[in-house]
Amino acid sequence: MKAIVITTPGGPEVLQLQQVDDPEIKDDEVLIKVEATALNRADTLQRKGSYPHPKGASPYLGLECSGTVQAVGKNVSCWKIGDPVCALLGGGGYAEKVAVPAGHVLPIPPGVSLKDAAGLPEVACTVWSTVFMMSRLSAGETFLVHGGSSGIGTFAIQIAKTKGATVFVTAGSEEKLAFCKKLGADVCINYKTEDFVARVKEETGGKGVDVILDCIGAAYLQRNLDSLNFDGRLCLIGFQSGAVTEIKLNTLLPKRLTVQGAALRPRNPENKAMVVNEVEKNVWPAVAAGKVKPIIYKSFPLSEAGEAHQLMESSEHIGKILLVP
Repeated sequence: MKAIVITTPGGPEVLQLQQVDDPEIKDDEVLIKVEATALNRADTLQRKGSYPHPKGASPYLGLECSGTVQAVGKNVSCWKIGDPVCALLGGGGYAEKVAVPAGHVLPIPPGVSLKDAAGLPEVACTVWSTVFMMSRLSAGETFLVHGGSSGIGTFAIQIAKTKGATVFVTAGSEEKLAFCKKLGADVCINYKTEDFVARVKEETGGKGVDVILDCIGAAYLQRNLDSLNFDGRLCLIGFQSGAVTEIKLNTLLPKRLTVQGAALRPRNPENKAMVVNEVEKNVWPAVAAGKVKPIIYKSFPLSEAGEAHQLMESSEHIGKILLVP
């Protein structure tokens, strides 16, 4: 098969389409003929050499895909050859075929094309596991997501609204904020021209929000804590501004704040399967009802993975970027 290979750690130009061996499936895995894969920020880190693939995972990039089941392991009974599916991957999506544990595979929700479904698994599993399973966002609460126009952000806005939350977002342009508003965001904050802490306080009568989902990290940590309500929950899923900072611990105590972190890729297969199962039960019905849609910005041929990475690193996109073999 053909796959994108990182020829040496570096910029987008190091990504090359090469002929490689087909993956071999284990007894509990399925082989998917890839229709499309979607980019994630972690792919750019792996390309640079700063985020190695987990032990036993495919060395190739790609944390999600959609496609058709081409073969099933002897212990797999839930999927059959020909099934249209999408999947959460430990790696290997930037290829024509990928092997994946059967428990990490999802059906294509009604109303979503096979290609567009490639943009769902990673955002759905990330947002559901952090905002809802860990941070317990519930109807009537307030929720702030940073990077509202990202793949994570556009998904989080939609699913939080279906669950009855009031949604705050930050983004860096009026175009991105307008798109977030169209998706249902209630309060849209331009972080380049406004202090999000002051705006959150103003919009909540001085209280702050109940849950924050943050991919920025160090530069925002204290400001996030300052933006939380009593019993507020901050969930960190990235550190684009750095991983080391200082905070005032006396912010945490009086307001009973919780700070937690999460990542999907390092989870063991059983934990991932549990998250995927929860997503199918709790998120897929909203997608099937048309209340939550994958937001696809642009598709590239697999051979143009470098150009796709350049677009992601420019941060000009809104939603997900796809690669199609």
